[in-house]
Amino acid sequence: MTSLSSVSDTEAPLSEAEEWEIRCDLAATFRIFARNAWNEQIGNHHSMMLPGTTQFLINPRGMLYREIRASDLIVCDLAGNKVRGKGEVRRIAFNIHAEIHKLHPQAACVLHVHPPYLTAFSLIKGGRFALAHQNNLFLNPRTAYDDGHHGIQFGPSEGQRIAEALGDKSILIMAGHGVTIVGPRISDAFDELYMAERTCMYQMLAMQTGQPLLQQDSSMQLNWPGAFGDYLDSRMHLDAWRRVLDREEPDYAT
Repeated sequence: MTSLSSVSDTEAPLSEAEEWEIRCDLAATFRIFARNAWNEQIGNHHSMMLPGTTQFLINPRGMLYREIRASDLIVCDLAGNKVRGKGEVRRIAFNIHAEIHKLHPQAACVLHVHPPYLTAFSLIKGGRFALAHQNNLFLNPRTAYDDGHHGIQFGPSEGQRIAEALGDKSILIMAGHGVTIVGPRISDAFDELYMAERTCMYQMLAMQTGQPLLQQDSSMQLNWPGAFGDYLDSRMHLDAWRRVLDREEPDYAT
């Protein structure tokens, strides 16, 4: 893993319009996940590095996903200092996200939520994705499993441990907890989380029949190591949801 601690601000600084578009994308993910009941009350957290900087956007403490707007997102640095924005940075969220961002340059976007099927799946001892649905051919090689039980941790060591468990994968199913998914862009992480939750739903429903699951040939796995959206229509998927939000919840982009 390569550290982000030495990243320099050599890239051209973001314009206000560019940062605003990133804010709107991230705000949209909160609203979409709220519609699907994928978050835990006022808990759970999403973050996105601001390109060319060592600062990232994250949701403030105490807000429901359904009320978060682009302007509500806080900018903080990798040392835990709030740089811009109103409200409080939730310490447990910072300690997880900052460490993942520092240790995984490919993880510009980090989404941590408790969607019902992936979270229920994380409660099954030794739970693993089957190689049954066609989506598994894409997702399984990108998935890591954190099987330890570590209680509730608040310090940076928890973020470091999660980053280590993630390794070079983009999906981390966390035993007894939930899921963390990362990507180089918001649309990548969003789309991969969406597909992972749906695929887990299919598997959990099929398991309830008590019948054996299909077993596809492992040689058919795609083993795609790149950004999710470089293979699938991730950007188009998020754009489609944003059109729905533009009609039904336009305040997300304020």
